[in-house]
Amino acid sequence: MAERTDSNTAGRTVVLAGATSTAGGAVTRALIAAHARVIATGRSAERLRELADAGAQVEVADATSLEEMTALASRLGPVDAVVPLVGGWRGGGGLAGQSDENFAALLPALEAVRATSRAFDDALRASGAGRFAIVSSTSVARPLAGGANYAAVKAASEAWSRAVAQGYAKAAREAGEPLRTASLVFRAKALDPEALAARVVALWDEDAAELNDRVFDLA
Repeated sequence: MAERTDSNTAGRTVVLAGATSTAGGAVTRALIAAHARVIATGRSAERLRELADAGAQVEVADATSLEEMTALASRLGPVDAVVPLVGGWRGGGGLAGQSDENFAALLPALEAVRATSRAFDDALRASGAGRFAIVSSTSVARPLAGGANYAAVKAASEAWSRAVAQGYAKAAREAGEPLRTASLVFRAKALDPEALAARVVALWDEDAAELNDRVFDLA
């Protein structure tokens, strides 16, 4: 059985990558209220100011850049969670409306998942209770023609997250150790920032083995 972690987030170090959205603000405030250390990243110092005022450590860095995320990870050392929050929606118009321009605009969400998971891999494993969590959509399970671009990017992000989960499980198995690091997916139909915040705060309420390679619906 995996080692059980503390049931609260006090003292945890959490990286919110691309955190200047409404969801990023809600998650930041909830984590700060739970006495976690929050490192919030974004490309705009101006837009990060609100998160700094809420108590987060802010870093001007592009969540889609492996180079910038790796540099940040090297400065921070072990972290307990990484949550990439780069998102956005473009859709409509049926299959004919799924333009290359819109697809390109959605790709940063996948790029952030890839960059952050790779950059913080060692840091999360060093935590002893690392969590990598992404935000996806229920459209992955039931894609529609008008949202094909969006669903495809989210499906690819989920596939990447599952590959990360397999890597965690394989490393623990080969080392003959309990699984302590988990990669998981939160799915929402219409994202409720407060619901997401509550689930992020609760990331250490369950064993890594109960979270790894799982998909959780945000009701």
